[in-house]
Amino acid sequence: MLNKNSVFVLNNNKVSCDPIHPAKARKLLSEGKAAVFRNYPFTIILKSESKPTKNYRIKVDPGAKFTGLALLSNSNIIWCAELEHRGFQISESLIKRRQVRRFRRNRKTRYRQPRFLNRTRPNGWLAPSLISRVQNIKSWVDKLIKLVPVSAISMELVKFDTQKIVNPEIQGTEYQKGELFSYEVREYLLEKFNRTCVYCGTKEAVFNLDHFHPKSRGGSDKVSNLVLSCVQCNQNKRARLPTEFLSDRPKLLALINKQRKLPLADAAAVNATRWKLKLVLESTGLEIETGSGGLTKYNRKRNGISKSHWTDAACVGTSTPDSLNISNYQPLIIKAMGRGNRQMVKPDKYGFPKTKPKLRQKSFYGFQTGDIVKAVVTKGKKIGTYVGRVAVRKTGNFNIKTQTETVQEISYKYCKIIHKSDGYIYSFGELVKQESTNFVKKVVKVLDTPIQLNLFDTSELTTVGVSVAKQSTSKSQKEKEKV
Repeated sequence: MLNKNSVFVLNNNKVSCDPIHPAKARKLLSEGKAAVFRNYPFTIILKSESKPTKNYRIKVDPGAKFTGLALLSNSNIIWCAELEHRGFQISESLIKRRQVRRFRRNRKTRYRQPRFLNRTRPNGWLAPSLISRVQNIKSWVDKLIKLVPVSAISMELVKFDTQKIVNPEIQGTEYQKGELFSYEVREYLLEKFNRTCVYCGTKEAVFNLDHFHPKSRGGSDKVSNLVLSCVQCNQNKRARLPTEFLSDRPKLLALINKQRKLPLADAAAVNATRWKLKLVLESTGLEIETGSGGLTKYNRKRNGISKSHWTDAACVGTSTPDSLNISNYQPLIIKAMGRGNRQMVKPDKYGFPKTKPKLRQKSFYGFQTGDIVKAVVTKGKKIGTYVGRVAVRKTGNFNIKTQTETVQEISYKYCKIIHKSDGYIYSFGELVKQESTNFVKKVVKVLDTPIQLNLFDTSELTTVGVSVAKQSTSKSQKEKEKV
């Protein structure tokens, strides 16, 4: 079945109209009634007047590395995307710059006096690595507002004090025992331990929240004392201390202790930017709806939807319909690449220049670094068709970075611009399939996403644990048979 993502439409005055099905867009293009306006996201412009008839809602699921975007009309998904941020890259670049400057200052080769007390930060200031996430989301919300008649925005945010409204006398720990309490804590631990049993490493099981130090032996209910455990390992561990249960796996014990005490850097980044993002979205003048992470998960499981960034976005807020069809939707993968580097000369490890200053000219032969081009090479050793992001050179021989490789020394004569540089690179995700499930049953197999990879990988350490678990279960079965 073809991808069901809609095509954005502008009329002859560049006013947004209702998105249409891809088949209808192909028909308009073939009949000459429309032309391609933009490739990413794919937009056509009509040669006649047209007006919108529906209102649409943008849904945002902000994250530290990935943000899910979805566009809905009532109970229908119109368009979906996943936006990859570069906040951690910015942080690493700033750290390297600071190290070079500090090393140079310590050598007393700095050409000016250091300035420490003459800098002020405005109210609401955020670090560059954090504000870049907010700006990326804001830029894409602005693009969608220009391409679609949007009337409201939904974003994931900590919910207001609704429990106080229901129960004015609520106080203390009663706040922690609301209707979504188990969802909030469980979702935190699922992200922290990569949806993996910390003892045996399995991902294909029903998970329990296990007290790492048992409560019967002095353990507490703090989140730092909770870990993910499959039912089998939880039963095998019983009320034993971690040092007893993992006596033959000291490396795994050290890894679990390290991971359970670490805060989530991703959660901290989202927590620091959520109110700034809300203020930025409110500046659009549209109605803003907020919802908690627990409510998002509740809506997703209620509709039997597999987990991904854009499906989470589609389930944000109380505006989520009772039935939501996500089958055969292919998200647009948007990766932030930046708009170049201001650094004119690259330094060596000692802080001295190692290259010549780069040219101030950015465009050569009508191309600029970051443009998405299509090169059809007809002769030479590199005959073929290449589509990707171009890196321009003064010589006219460019490098093209495709999804699989980087092709070097391609003449500009073979290149044709598909999409002008806008600081992003684009690709497409996999088609999503949905299974009809009941709310009580297990939803769908959870998809591994880039934000979860290498977060808590115990494959090398848990091979012994699996065998030990199997041996313990086999022994228990034999004892039962004897009885």
